Amino acid sequence: MAGVGKLLKQAQKMQRKIESLQTELAERELEISSGGDAVKIKITASGEFLSIVLDPDLLKEERSLIEETVLQAVKEASTQAKAVHEEEMGKATEGMSLPGLM
Repeated sequence: MAGVGKLLKQAQKMQRKIESLQTELAERELEISSGGDAVKIKITASGEFLSIVLDPDLLKEERSLIEETVLQAVKEASTQAKAVHEEEMGKATEGMSLPGLM
């Protein structure tokens, strides 16, 4: 049964590491610009949107262009946050395989 104890310790270690990383990612801010800096978005690496800033010149454009530009910026911010999150989580769990779980 020593093997089970070792697996439990490894799982607990991984859990602590992941919890710590989740806290770090929730505090890590990314700044994404889109549309030639017409839209600037701040988002955490865990995916929480913090702010959206629109260039006043963008607001002079047609509504459909504004909507499309903002939507593209939001998609890009979400994609980048997800990529950072997955990369960091991958690093955290690298080399920690639990038989039957991963």
